[in-house]
Amino acid sequence: MAQDRLSTTLSALADPTRRAILARLASGEASVNELAEPFAMSLPAVSKHLKVLEKAGLISRGREAQWRPCKLEAAPLKDLNAWLENYRQFWEESFDRLDLYLQKLQKGDANDRKS
Repeated sequence: MAQDRLSTTLSALADPTRRAILARLASGEASVNELAEPFAMSLPAVSKHLKVLEKAGLISRGREAQWRPCKLEAAPLKDLNAWLENYRQFWEESFDRLDLYLQKLQKGDANDRKS
């Protein structure tokens, strides 16, 4: 059974190394060697991370002579953000209700002190 796009994106983002690679690519294209520099791992290990990101549609790899630049592809992140937006609204509404409740409690305490 094929995974849906959101599941594939979340799975790819579950690893901190892959998130760091995406953060680096947000500032522009980079080669595998450039992406591997900050990590204490082999180039084949970094390539495995890149394959996961590529399969999730989060990066693409080009070819310019001997240079194969990796590039961030943000569409899956936009889809993830849209999905998360529903939960952000839920939490904001929950916090708004909690705020109203706390204000009622504070008013009650103030009224109790006046009596």
